[in-house]
Amino acid sequence: MKKRPNIVLFNPDQFRGDVLGHLGCEAARTPVLDEFVQEDALSFSNAFCQNPVCTPSRCSFMSGLYPHTNGHRTIDNLMKPDEPVLLKFLKDNGYYVWWGGKNDLVSPTAGFEKYCSEKYVLDECYEMKPERALFYLKRKGQRNYYSFYYGKYDEADVFHKDDGYVDGAVQFIEQYDREEPFCIYLPLIAPHPPYIAEEPFYGAIDRDRVKPPKDCRGDLLGKASILRRIRDRMGLEMSDEDWTELRATYLAMCAKVDHQFGRVLEALRKKHIYEDTAVFFFSDHGDYTGDYGLVEKAQNSFEDSITRVPLIVKLPGKGGGCTGITSAMAELLDLPATIAELAGFRLPYTQFGRSLMPVLRGEESAHRPFVFCEGGRLFGERQAMEDIKGLSDDPRNLYYPRLSVQCEETGAHTKAVMIRDERFKYVYRLYERDEFYDLERDGEEKQNLIDSPVYAQKIAAMKEEVLRFLVETCDTVPVLPDARE
Repeated sequence: MKKRPNIVLFNPDQFRGDVLGHLGCEAARTPVLDEFVQEDALSFSNAFCQNPVCTPSRCSFMSGLYPHTNGHRTIDNLMKPDEPVLLKFLKDNGYYVWWGGKNDLVSPTAGFEKYCSEKYVLDECYEMKPERALFYLKRKGQRNYYSFYYGKYDEADVFHKDDGYVDGAVQFIEQYDREEPFCIYLPLIAPHPPYIAEEPFYGAIDRDRVKPPKDCRGDLLGKASILRRIRDRMGLEMSDEDWTELRATYLAMCAKVDHQFGRVLEALRKKHIYEDTAVFFFSDHGDYTGDYGLVEKAQNSFEDSITRVPLIVKLPGKGGGCTGITSAMAELLDLPATIAELAGFRLPYTQFGRSLMPVLRGEESAHRPFVFCEGGRLFGERQAMEDIKGLSDDPRNLYYPRLSVQCEETGAHTKAVMIRDERFKYVYRLYERDEFYDLERDGEEKQNLIDSPVYAQKIAAMKEEVLRFLVETCDTVPVLPDARE
């Protein structure tokens, strides 16, 4: 029987797809990832999430199901015990699954033991340090409070839960002596805001190389109303220098993630199992970091800033897969099918991911003609407003601008679906004006061309593809039939 590979799923939170050195970001400091791609891995420059918010994206990429298929469209609804999760199938198929990091995936009532062999618990020394308390205290009531910007902090203030999880993963690799293959799932917190970084990462970013944000002072009149409304409530008065500093700090956070990823790779090498291991580096979604005058993300808007993500894959074996960069269109939802093929088992349910293995092996150069992303809610769908803690009326809450908009019946936080190919992007909106962008001519997605007769045929074709997508993926039939007695 062919030896099954170990699997590492390294999953930072809110890591944009365009902040990697090998993909052209001049200010990026990602030497580990850049060398990884040059020597051993394939980087997908056109990889996209299926929802621009944490939980819906994770429920999708861990199941191979789109957010609408089983209603996972909010941060408040996690995978239930009877729903398919890749980690469970790996465990059931003989993998020792080690999980260290945040959840945002499965309902705790199901019990983590169903999904992993070991749920790593941080040592007390990694408990929450003063960082977040300092952030809220110093920013409260100040100008640009909703920017999530803090800047540089001293070592004594460091919030290092991610370091604790990476330490745990490294120790697990060093001490692993079981016969069965392992899967390490590392869902980190960074570079999720607040935008805050320590040395040496903070000072490693050349501010002169940091690109300004996209259309940060535009009127956004052709775009989704949720963006305009959130931006108005944030009320940010950021100078060019302010935006540069915020974006540089975010890049510094990404540089630290790169360093942490390097620690895991080094542990695999020292254990002499690097070649026996498949490694996946990917994020759940991106971050505006100043684009369109916004920070963080929005739940039903689909700019590349928040929907394009890094996806970098190393196959097991020396020279086992392609290296470099591919422009093949890919979805995070393709991960379960890919990993199941690598691990030698079949997913026992209907899912919509397509294995990336033909591209990873160099057998095919294209993967998908289109990618999809979706979000929002119906009018009156209160359970999808994401306000179970009742914070939408509290301006002291940093998420107040977004939550307050999401809890209004204005049409701003309502259902929409994006379809994108390598050049064009179309967004179908249930209650608002649709959007269409020619990304070759308008990379910043500023000019909504939905009413342009020049593109009418292309718009109609993409709209037809959205209809096909929704019909094809609207539900799944249970695999096992019930007795009709």
